[in-house]
Amino acid sequence: MLRVMDEKIKHLFPGYFSMAMATGALSIAVHLLGAPFVSGLLLHLNTCIYVMLWVLTLIRLIKYFPRVSKDLTSHSQGPGFFTCTAATCVYGSQWAIVAHNGNISTGLWIFGILLWAVIMYTFFTAVTVRKEKPTLGEGINGAWLIAAVATQSVSVLGTLISPHMAEGREIVLFFALCMYLLGCMLYLNIITLIFYRFTFVDLKYSALTPPYWINMGAVAITTLAGSTLMLHAADWPFLTELLPFLRGFTLFFWITGTWWIPLLFILMVWRHVYHRYPLNYDPQFWGMVFPLAMYTTSTYQLSQALELPFLVMIPRIMGVIAIIAWLAVMAGFIYHQFRSFQARR
Repeated sequence: MLRVMDEKIKHLFPGYFSMAMATGALSIAVHLLGAPFVSGLLLHLNTCIYVMLWVLTLIRLIKYFPRVSKDLTSHSQGPGFFTCTAATCVYGSQWAIVAHNGNISTGLWIFGILLWAVIMYTFFTAVTVRKEKPTLGEGINGAWLIAAVATQSVSVLGTLISPHMAEGREIVLFFALCMYLLGCMLYLNIITLIFYRFTFVDLKYSALTPPYWINMGAVAITTLAGSTLMLHAADWPFLTELLPFLRGFTLFFWITGTWWIPLLFILMVWRHVYHRYPLNYDPQFWGMVFPLAMYTTSTYQLSQALELPFLVMIPRIMGVIAIIAWLAVMAGFIYHQFRSFQARR
């Protein structure tokens, strides 16, 4: 049993924190849609998930540091580490929205900023200075957009904790605004490469992995970051002056995310139905659940920020889809773990 566990830690998927991201985003979504009991249960469950993932990650970091270092500086594996930052801030947002706990949220925000700085500059420095680089088709994938997700998650949590700041509220909001704009820049740069790969580079159906759903998830959390800033504009006059810009820019990202959803569903059918690619559990499937839950949350908050109540019908529908997706992937996770331990006994 210990040997099996050690093997799992050694080969731990760097992006497994997307499990905490998906659970946290779904918890916030159902809370906003009027199911506080369910959202509270998901908060407690996510606490277990988040802590366990960090325990496994720290063990892996101590015992297999060279492997972790190699993964972090890899074009293919490195982007997965941004889920550490995103999960930390989404989990912090859970505490802010679901539990109304400003102290825990603030601590997680500070931790998230530290993670963001270390992972962001380590990864992008490594892939920039590397002499031998993969081709665009081999090196770029949807997981790269988690860099934008992580950046926007810092913005969202920073805005949420600003009311709890007795001093320095304007500084926190300014930082959140800057992270929002930086996240927009990262998305626009990276999605250009991904869209180019989609349309001009041969894309095998086997390469169309679940992280490509981050194409939509990244703009969903960007929408949430912009909407959250709009909802807190009264806390800082400078934000009030920027409201016209925030409204237009945030709506731009929301419609972009909305556009992605049908295309991603079609490509998923193309992969699993037309080409009959096996639909087995893969930890990357959490990278599909998170965008669905985040789109639900962001659309609800956008409807509040823009005072467009007719938009609420969309998160009500998407919320059901997100719950079904989360349950399906969680069932796959449990079944996979059970079969894995049974096979190695």
